[in-house]
Amino acid sequence: MYGYDQSGYAGQYGQHGGQQGQHPGQQPAYGTQPPPVEGYGAQQQPMYAQPQQGSAPPSLTDAVRAYTSGAMSTEEFQDIFCAAKIYCPRGENPGFLALHTTQEPVIPLFTTLKELRRYAGKESRYFTVTGGEVLDLLPTGYGFALDMEGEHRIVLDAKAAEEMVEYTMRRMYG
Repeated sequence: MYGYDQSGYAGQYGQHGGQQGQHPGQQPAYGTQPPPVEGYGAQQQPMYAQPQQGSAPPSLTDAVRAYTSGAMSTEEFQDIFCAAKIYCPRGENPGFLALHTTQEPVIPLFTTLKELRRYAGKESRYFTVTGGEVLDLLPTGYGFALDMEGEHRIVLDAKAAEEMVEYTMRRMYG
């Protein structure tokens, strides 16, 4: 399914968690934070603030900046990547274009149309998918480069891309 726009992901950024005063077995309100835990095994606060309920999640461009600067954990970045719209250059045939001029083949991906056009030109053809769909459709043995010409580019080799797929599968299926 190429070229469609999926934008109904705002609800995925809340967290399920218990609240103080909640009765055992009662489902917590969606988007609530768990109470802080003290002592051994305490949960650490994320390095990058989670959006409040009703607020927009960080854009993928902001997430790339935060991740490359160390202000966002790998897990937080992966969660945002999976739900984000990704711009992909398009050739004559359906599917990803791949670069074979690197040690391992990589797929160029972009956070915005502006980034894609900086790389491929103003009249370039493209399609959009979510990051989760990228991970689902990515051929085995391929990595990807996000915003290749951008200031905060990320290049993931095939092994790192596989680890991202495994993380996403664990998040979805336990």
